This record gives sequence, C-alpha cells and structure tokens, in this order.
Amino acid sequence: MLNHFERALRYQRIFGTRQLLREVWTRALRRLRGVSPALAQAGASVTDSLTWVSARELAARQAPACAALRLFTIPSASPGRISMVTDSINRGSLYGGVGTAIILAALLAQARGERLRIITRTERASPAGLATVLGTYGIALDHDIELAHAPFHDTVHEIDRFPGELFLTTSWWTTAATLGAVEPSAVVYLLQEDERMFYAHGDEHLRCARVLARDDIRFVINTRLLYDHLLASGLGQLAQCGRWFEPAFPSSVFHPAEPAPGSRRRLFFYARPNNQRNLFHFGLEVLEAAIARGIIDLQTWDLVLVGKDIPRLRFDEGRYTPELLENLSWTDYAGLVGRTDLGLCLMYTPHPSYPPLDLAASGAVVVTNTFGNKQDLSGYSPNILCAPPSLEPMLAALTQGLALAQDRAQRQANHRASGLGRDWRLALSGVVAELARRA
Repeated sequence: MLNHFERALRYQRIFGTRQLLREVWTRALRRLRGVSPALAQAGASVTDSLTWVSARELAARQAPACAALRLFTIPSASPGRISMVTDSINRGSLYGGVGTAIILAALLAQARGERLRIITRTERASPAGLATVLGTYGIALDHDIELAHAPFHDTVHEIDRFPGELFLTTSWWTTAATLGAVEPSAVVYLLQEDERMFYAHGDEHLRCARVLARDDIRFVINTRLLYDHLLASGLGQLAQCGRWFEPAFPSSVFHPAEPAPGSRRRLFFYARPNNQRNLFHFGLEVLEAAIARGIIDLQTWDLVLVGKDIPRLRFDEGRYTPELLENLSWTDYAGLVGRTDLGLCLMYTPHPSYPPLDLAASGAVVVTNTFGNKQDLSGYSPNILCAPPSLEPMLAALTQGLALAQDRAQRQANHRASGLGRDWRLALSGVVAELARRA
C-alpha cells in the first residue's frame, strides 16, 4: 500500500507540480465544505484518488505539443490572412527550416495580397529576427506582420481566425495541433525531413506517421531527394497532394569571404548533441581519429563547433580546445560560413540538411554522410563529398576534403559550377502559384 506521500509523489511525476498543488488545494476546499466526511464514511481517504489517473489526460500528456490550437472565428476581413504555425522564430531558431518557412509564408502572403501572421507555440516571438530574415532576402510585405503566442499548455486563451484563412504548418506536431482546430483543406504542411526518423518505434513515431500519411492536406516538401524517399517509404499519396522544391542560397548572403592575410584555415563541425540524427558523437570519433593520425594538423587548422548545447570539450588528449559557437544570429551564421574552408556536417536521414548546402554555397568544401537514396550531392556542388557513415570511409573523405579545401583554384572552379539555386522567388514560384490558385 502506498502512503499519502508516495501517492502524491506518483501524481506529481505524472501530472507535474503545478497540477499536484491544484489538486491538493481543490481537495482541501472540499474537506472544508464537508465532502471529505462522506468519502471517509465510504471508507476512502482523500488521497486515495491520487493513485488513479485519467486515461484520457495521460494519453494527451504523451504528446502535449499536439494540443489543438484554441481558435474563435471572426467575420471575414479584407485583406485575408496566412498564418504560419511554428515553435519559435527567436535567435538560434531561424536557421534552415524555420527561415525557409518564413520565406514561403511571406511570399505566399505577398502573392495572395494578404496579411501574414506567425503563431508560435513554445515562446513569444521577437520581431527582430523576423525583420532580419525578410530584410536579408529583400522581401517586403504590404501589411504589418502579426505575431501571436499560443502555448500548447494554455487551456484558457484563444486567438482569432478568419473564414478561408490558410495555415502553414512546420512540423507534424504543429500540423496535428492545427488540424484539431481547422478543416484539413485549410492546412499546408511544409515538410523538411522524414520526421518519423526523430523517434524510436513507439507512440510518437505512430502519431507522426499518421500525420504524414494523410491525403486530405497539402504537403510542400523540401528537396527532390526527400520527396523521392517519402514516396518509396510508403507515402504514395504525396504524388497527388505533395509538391517538392529545391532551396535557394542567394549570393548576397552566401558567398566566400576573402581570407585575412596570415589567417589560419577553419574547419566547421556541425555540433548538435541533442539532435541524434546529426551524429554528434560519431563526428567526435572522426575528428579525434583524424587528429591522432595527422590528417588534421592543428598547427594550421582551427576547429569550430557550431550548433547548440555543445559540451565543453577538448581534442587531442586534452591538448586542444576548439571554439564553440552557439545560437548565432542569422547574419553571424552567414558570415561564419563565408569564412569557412571545410565543413564536417553529418545528417543520418535522407535530407542533405542545410549546413552542407550553406557552406557549399559560400565556397567551402563539405564532408557529409550517405543515407538511403542520398548517395551523391555533387549535383548541388562538386565541393560536397559524401561517404558512408563508418570511420575509415569518413576519414578518407575528410582527407580528400582537406586537400580540396587547400586547392584554391579547384575549389573556386567547383564553386562556380555549383547547381545550387540562388533566388528564393524562383525556387518557390511553382509552389506559391499553386497554393495561391488552389486556396
């Protein structure tokens, strides 16, 4: 038998401290109103119910980010509105995928002559980063952008919606949350990874797979590689309700910087230990082995670890401390990749990921891993080298990458031969035209 303290502790683990305190307060009030004597008369303690859990609430708490948006409908307004739903657009969140979503949402709002609203779920949005992204890419909107915060744990406040409003979602969980409040025909899901691969085969994987398998919403898929992989993996409905695009890397943002006289060469390692698909620990093994074998000469190369939640670590038996850069602003990140000579960027999924493409667009050489149908990325740039994710093949690719990075003439020729798109309006023109036409 659990005592009262153990029951309360169990309840706290399941529902959290705030809910426990709320429950204790509620039951204290009931006791004062005479409810507890009735329970006692029935031979039950007030805390007995703490051993019981609501099945509905427990199931919902397994995926709190899927909690439906709380919306109320207001009369039609002119102009109409596009709402983009994402976790955050603040500093450290604007790279790659989120930046792409903002660009797509803005161009779509522009094409439809509508307003743009950005709904964030994990933290309130700061307009500074948003202005930087749009300003960097020369996108100007006719109407002020609206910012709304709709935290998934808020069960009280609601935000408005217009009839006919289009919602651009940015992950399977924001898609699930939006579908809990609007009709499927109003949802466009920007899919930039096989998000099923974020999880072991369990409840979260199943929830994600159910969203990806839907045929009543529209999908916009980042890269042909990812689109082909998704079709081959059983999501055949995407041939009818999905459209792919290739991302763009404008030369005004992504370009080589002239190295300072006497400057050391820079090796960029994409370091995100809490994103397992980025193979952080395998990357450390590769770098340590390359240093130990003399492939990387730390007398001429600087190691820069770029990402998030990077531990304070050292290489070469504790003799070398790399530079750690986290949560860079959009402009700082773009400046860094332009000053990089070689990147080691791993992604254990079919998508090439943005850092290899950012670096190649900026004139750097990149070493990355193969996965599934991602076997050769030279169509994006001959400066991107792929190898199977095993130690010896990766070290061989790194050796080749180091040599190419130091061969200035060949590296520049490869950069000029790049197949990367340079214009976002052109890259998204087909997608935007179709969504504007079908909306």
